[in-house]
Amino acid sequence: MPVVRIPTVLRKHTGGEAKVEAAGGSVGEVFSDLIANHPGLGDQLLEDGEVRGFINVYVDDEDIRYLDGLDSRVEDGSEIAIMPAVAGGAEAQPSTHRALGSAGGAGGSI
Repeated sequence: MPVVRIPTVLRKHTGGEAKVEAAGGSVGEVFSDLIANHPGLGDQLLEDGEVRGFINVYVDDEDIRYLDGLDSRVEDGSEIAIMPAVAGGAEAQPSTHRALGSAGGAGGSI
């Protein structure tokens, strides 16, 4: 049976499980079984029958967008990784370095 890796942010829908087995011969079938057993995942993963735009899905490290999407074939033991997109970053932090004009040396100029 394929194994689905669940990201931390979605584990509340799988009872905290990081990996869940689900039946199916394609990613779509596996997702159907996964959602049947963990209904809270449905709206998180799919929109209008397609993978949500901010969710990346990999089968054995291959992006399904470059395979056959939800029709991508899986085998017993395949690993499906669900990866929510990450955006943003840290706010700019003030520098802790001294200004050049105050650098050591007589007169402080370079």
